[in-house]
Amino acid sequence: MNKRWTIGKIKDFVENNSESKLLTTEYHGFSQNLLFKCECGSHFEKTFTKFKNNNQRKCDVCQPPKVSR
Repeated sequence: MNKRWTIGKIKDFVENNSESKLLTTEYHGFSQNLLFKCECGSHFEKTFTKFKNNNQRKCDVCQPPKVSR
């Protein structure tokens, strides 16, 4: 059974699993870009799926994107 994510559950996940902060206040689905604040102070956007599953939990300056194959 799929877990239903709410903005509160996402905020808890972000706080417990990264140094970033969630700035978005509403969640409309897995394809929505969420706004985060990195520990360095930069703002960045990622979908929650990428944040959660791909460990993309920092801005592109602190964690540069992986080079495609």
